[in-house]
Amino acid sequence: MDFFEQQDQAHRQSRKLLFLFMLALLAIVLAVNASLALIWIWRSGAGLAGQHVYPRGFFVINTLLTLLFIGAGTLFEMFRLRDGGDAVALLAGGRLVMPSSDDVLERRLLNVVEEMALASGIACPRVYLMDEEQAINAFAAGYHQNQAVVAVTRGSLTRLSRDELQGVIGHEFSHIMNGDMRMNVKLIGVLFGIQMIATFGQELMYWGTRFGSSRSRDEKGPPLQLILLALGAALFVIGYVGIFFGRLIKSAVSRQREFLADASSVQFTRNPDGIGGALRKIGGLTRSNDCGSRIDNPHAEQLSHMFLGAARPNLLSGLFATHPPLAERLRRVYGKSVDFLDASELSESGFADSDAAAMPDGAVGFGSGVSHAAMAPATSLSAAGALAFGHHASAQSALSAEVLAAARDPLAAAALVYALLLDQTAPAAYQLQIDVLRLSVPLQSALAISLLEQTESLPRSARLPLLDLAMPALSLLSAEQRSVLLGVVSRLIAADQRVTQAEFVLQTVLERRLAAQAGRAVTARYGDLAELKQAAALTLSLMAQTAGGLHGARAAFMRAAISMPQLALSEADLSLGNAVDFFAVRQALDQLNQLAPLAKPFLIRLLLAAAGSAISVESADLLRGICAAIDAPVPDSVAQTYTAHHWAYSEPVNAGSGSITWS
Repeated sequence: MDFFEQQDQAHRQSRKLLFLFMLALLAIVLAVNASLALIWIWRSGAGLAGQHVYPRGFFVINTLLTLLFIGAGTLFEMFRLRDGGDAVALLAGGRLVMPSSDDVLERRLLNVVEEMALASGIACPRVYLMDEEQAINAFAAGYHQNQAVVAVTRGSLTRLSRDELQGVIGHEFSHIMNGDMRMNVKLIGVLFGIQMIATFGQELMYWGTRFGSSRSRDEKGPPLQLILLALGAALFVIGYVGIFFGRLIKSAVSRQREFLADASSVQFTRNPDGIGGALRKIGGLTRSNDCGSRIDNPHAEQLSHMFLGAARPNLLSGLFATHPPLAERLRRVYGKSVDFLDASELSESGFADSDAAAMPDGAVGFGSGVSHAAMAPATSLSAAGALAFGHHASAQSALSAEVLAAARDPLAAAALVYALLLDQTAPAAYQLQIDVLRLSVPLQSALAISLLEQTESLPRSARLPLLDLAMPALSLLSAEQRSVLLGVVSRLIAADQRVTQAEFVLQTVLERRLAAQAGRAVTARYGDLAELKQAAALTLSLMAQTAGGLHGARAAFMRAAISMPQLALSEADLSLGNAVDFFAVRQALDQLNQLAPLAKPFLIRLLLAAAGSAISVESADLLRGICAAIDAPVPDSVAQTYTAHHWAYSEPVNAGSGSITWS
């Protein structure tokens, strides 16, 4: 099942979630009405036999108040989580790991996340560390793959080898790419609402113990204190109806996706011992009564469906468990039954023994302590592409320590973006660009100019991956700083009064990931690419012209048109030269982003057909920008284009830090 089928399945799972939510509401409303009816009978002093007179609108008011209470709780929690992954990570007790961190454990974690992001062709997510959690666990959260975060426990850093940590991160990247995250964040709000009844019951019981009895001896019926205690106890028990349905909902939408994420992790890393070793350690720690994957944070139950392993013991096992059994997950990873690690094996494994030699103190380079399992995902659209990491490539050009440091600092990363746009080949326009920098961002202008020489020496195939590497730092900019960055980028591009394709791609990626509307879900309004034939034809014209030039564009366009006859494209739909306006293309991409998940692969296959079997770097860059614009993963054949131009990873030498190299 590929990425787009997973996206479509996520939408269908959302409908299942809605149905189960409505079922939970019905059960809770019935339970609340029954409990309040019994309390009313008890309060009136009458027995259960015979007719009972309730106040007018008794059941209607109870129902409306219950629904209002649950709805308000759900809306409150969703509002609290409006910042997406960052809000969820903070709720779980996470701490943002700065991209420039030089802590050995944090550096290794950041390196692994960077590798996975570059391999999958998506923006590098922000990383959070749950310092107080000694278990092995992790989760990915966010409303959008361009605004995701990955959070891991302290135990994952200290107990896992680098390969195992890479397997865990690969598992979480599957959740990012397969459309799980947005549904999981919605689920937090839904579960909070239906479980608020139990919380309210606890509050009533608390206040019931605070109130003394104030009724007179002649007054009939139980005192207010007992009523509050009884009502609180009833609502607390009813609240567990919500927890029951919460478990049911979680198991309905998450268990099979854990199997998929485990399989994707093996695809990404080509190393079953990565995720497999992590799961074996979790099983061994759990069997030895250690923490295993248990999360102690008070919000663990609320977030349990998001974690790699069971965050809390499964009180409701089997059908209602939030995660599949570890033994079954291991059997699917290895293709056979595999036992958990025992106590002696656990004591001999972990960071200190397997990675210390490769991670010297103070190592801050990309990929220090690199895994010996090369990353090469399966060649399919579902794998979303990968940039291969070859460990012994000869390097003719490498990212300097200064460029790497700039990519990991927010303001310096902005200067790095400016440096990528400076063009010394047109002296007049270059001087205008320098004036824009000195006027708009005087503190960053000098750094941008100093980085220019190094960025100019980079091959074309290095520029967009470098931008991906800088994304975590750029995402730390405030909303005002992001607005300034995007404004300066626009003015730098406009300095020579023309827009090159490289500038268009870079600006498209930046705006999709950093603009005010970045990360917001886009409604799927079109179920078929044929509904957007004009937008598809314009985008295809740009790709055809990029792949074949003005003379070969017609052949490239028709090659793609023949590959998809249902669109009925002809030469009359081809736009050439100045007719391909980048502003019009941007509007077309906004429309194409509203395609249903299962319609987007048709567009990508159309563009790949135009690009041809030997995809140039220019075509690969354009496809990368288009994929960012329509929220799709980068196809594997595009990533292989960067690999073909020798983007490689070099091992650290003599306890130095690793580097990204192009040869």
